[in-house]
Amino acid sequence: QVTLVESGGGLVQAGGSLRLSCVASGNIVNINSMAWYRQAPGKERELVAGLTSGRSPNYADSLEGRFIISRDNAKNAVYLQMNSLKPEDTAVYYCYGFISSGRAPFNYWGQGTQVTVSS
Repeated sequence: QVTLVESGGGLVQAGGSLRLSCVASGNIVNINSMAWYRQAPGKERELVAGLTSGRSPNYADSLEGRFIISRDNAKNAVYLQMNSLKPEDTAVYYCYGFISSGRAPFNYWGQGTQVTVSS
């Protein structure tokens, strides 16, 4: 079993920054990829940024270069540095991992962390 735990959400004014963290724990053999998704009220969950081993990160086009995803493989962690935040970035942010724990990789999700950007 693998667990993903996010932290770092909160309330910030427009133009500010936040850094989200997500740590995977449990019986981890290999982490194929990790990503951040978000879901705003009344909207579908969408990919924000993803990072697959051996590949360049990919980002949602709407971010306009404001967010940066990074990983610390030694800590089984993924981070999302969010800069120049806008009210439309307000959402619950979810950590995602495609992780092997002895068998075929499986999709794992964190519980989500709320990010609220005030205007």
